[in-house]
This record gives sequence, C-alpha cells and structure tokens, in this order.
Amino acid sequence: MQQPNLDINFINFNQDCSSLAIGTKTGYKLFSLNSVDKLDLIYESACRDVTIVERLFSSSLLALVSLSSPRRLRVCHFKKGTEICQYSYSNTILAVKLNRARLVVCLEESLYIHNIRDMKVLHTIRDTPPNPKGLCALSINSDNCFLAYPGSTTTGEVQLFDAFNLQAKLMIPAHDAPLAAIAFNPSGSKLATASERGTVIRLFNVLDGTRLIEFRRGVKRCAHVYSLAFSQDSEYLALSSNTETIHIFKLDQSEGAASAPVPVEPPKQVVQQDDSAGSWMGYLSKAVTASASYLPAQVTDTLNQSRAFATVTVPSAGIPNIVTIATLSRQTRLMLASADGYFYIYNIPDIGGDCVMVKQHRLDPDCSEGGNGDIPGPTTTNYTPPDSPAVIPVTQEEHSPCQDESPPPTVQNPEI
Repeated sequence: MQQPNLDINFINFNQDCSSLAIGTKTGYKLFSLNSVDKLDLIYESACRDVTIVERLFSSSLLALVSLSSPRRLRVCHFKKGTEICQYSYSNTILAVKLNRARLVVCLEESLYIHNIRDMKVLHTIRDTPPNPKGLCALSINSDNCFLAYPGSTTTGEVQLFDAFNLQAKLMIPAHDAPLAAIAFNPSGSKLATASERGTVIRLFNVLDGTRLIEFRRGVKRCAHVYSLAFSQDSEYLALSSNTETIHIFKLDQSEGAASAPVPVEPPKQVVQQDDSAGSWMGYLSKAVTASASYLPAQVTDTLNQSRAFATVTVPSAGIPNIVTIATLSRQTRLMLASADGYFYIYNIPDIGGDCVMVKQHRLDPDCSEGGNGDIPGPTTTNYTPPDSPAVIPVTQEEHSPCQDESPPPTVQNPEI
C-alpha cells in the first residue's frame, strides 16, 4: 500500500474546481485544472510548513496559515507577491472558508466572519461546541451566503447561519451520530451531511431544513468519511472515505423516490412506477411502501435509501483524500487528490457503474522556488515589498458581546 506523503500538510480544490492547492513542509503550490493530460503549475512559493492555503475562485487572493504561526491568518495577492493583511486569533486556526462576500475563520470553539472586501470582522459566533477538526462549510454562492457547522459533539446536529445578514437561521437534526462531513451545493440551496458512522448521506433543503434525499453508502461496516462534494451542476454528489470505494450518487434519480424516512402517504411517483413495472421489484417496492406504516422506522429508512449511481475503486485505501466532480475537457469527471501525493481523473459512465481512470498525475511537494521565509513570492521573479496593504483596524464595537471570553483577532502590519 502506498504511504501518505509526509511532506503534504494540506490539499484542496478551489470553489469552482478550476485549481488545486497543496500546502507542504516547504511551501505551497497552485495547479490549474483545465486539462486531463497535464497539470499546469500556476504558482509556487517557498515558505515554511503551510497548513492551510485557500484560493478565492480563480482570483489572486489567497488565505494562508502555517504551522509555525497556527493562530495567524495571512491574506496575500500571489500574482503581485504582496501580503494584504494579517490577523491573529486566540487559538489555532483549523479551517478557512471563502466566497465572494465573506471569509470565515474556524477555531475550535468559535467562528469569525470577515467582510472579504476589506477584511473587517463583521461577526463572531462564540462558544460553539468543541470542533477540533474545524468542520464547517460556507456556501460559495454569495446570494445564499450560508454557513454550516456542528451544533453538538454527541449528535449530528447542524447549525445554519446566514453569513451575509449575520443571523442564526435554523438547526437541522441530521444524524444520530456526530457529524463527519457537510457540504453545500453550488447554489447554496441544499446541504449534504454524513455522520461519523459514514453509512448514510442525507440531503436537506437549506430554506426550511426538510430532508430531501437519503443515500446509503453501505450496510455491513462503518467508514470514516474524508470528503463530500457536489458537482458544479448539482447533478451528482461524491463521497470518499477510508474504504477502497468512492461513491457517486445521482440526485435527479432519487428526488421524490426516497424523501421522507417514514412516509405518511406513499409517494405517488413511486407507486405509479411500481404499478407499471409488473415485476418482482415492483411487487417488492409496493410491499415496502405498504408496510411503512408498521415497520420500525430504522427498517423503513434502510429500505427507502438510494444506492450509489457509480463507484471508483481507489488505488490506495485508507489514505486521506478529497474528491470533486467538475467539467474537465468538456466532460463531467471525478477528480481525486490524495495525501500520498497523487492526483487521479476518472470518467463517469452515463449509465453508472464503475468509473474508469483516464489519467494519474504526481504532485511534487517540493517548493524550491519563490520567496523567503514566511513571505510568499512568485516562481520566476524576486519578491517585491507589499504595496499599501489594506489593513483594517479592529475595535471591540465590531464584535459580539463577551469580549473577555474570546478576544478579537488583532491586525498586524505585513512583514517585509
């Protein structure tokens, strides 16, 4: 089995899946995802132990966190080789999420919401349940600018927050077990969730919290979920875990067919399809629907859950990875970036089934070019000093109450 590349600290896709970012012991790299046959290097910078590198769509704006300064967020313009500003927080930064309106910093027990235009802190969500993995999701659609984070450490409760209007929206009791993964679809209208058991994936309406679809990854064994991602057209949902299989679920074939876990009235669409089938499967489906009123809820849940539309057998099971589904060279494909330093591209068959790998790339973690120390620099030119960084002073009036419990982040001048 291939072992994880110990030089890679972080790996992630940007919001529109047009690029891939990796953070390593020697710096960070950005790769362009516009071709199947080659992985073009957009930019690399030599700086120490980058643990988070998030790019804002296809812009030059980057959010960086390093192991040497885990409480400090640096916002940079990588094409100019300049640092825009720095913020220091009261605890280790576990995750950073961006869209065109907001930048969210996740600490273990709080979330800071910044205005991305000037990096002003607009709101702080304090005293959240301990979230040591930094699990959170921010919709990439600024018009549905919702933030999701765990509301409990013992159950799979999701808290939804309107990050644009800065107000709590609703709570969704998604799972019995604690959350392992959450993801918005690109429009921000739906939220997918998976628990630490990793057997069931649920899809919810963000507006009212109703459950729309339920998928089943497996029955025999639990799994540790690594990532959950919608396709850019919201037609597919992909899930990767520590098992040897990546599951791809198709949303349009399941909406209405697996809606409520214990339906009071049988879904009309399903009954009509069953009547026309006249087969053993049709008989079985009618029997399941008819028995929904008296079977235990857990049994009915399992019978109503949809299975994967397509699957991928990963080359190295048990190694952390992240997946996404996007259009590449005019075809919808699944892309897999693995912590062992490999990047895979798969075709998704129109009829489902096993996906075929079409290309494998090696991600070189060595960042030998660029700037010095903690200052980012371009790959081909020397580093230039920052030009009029947009540093915004932060005052207590810009935060929620209880300042003594969790001090606001402090702004620091860029280092030169």
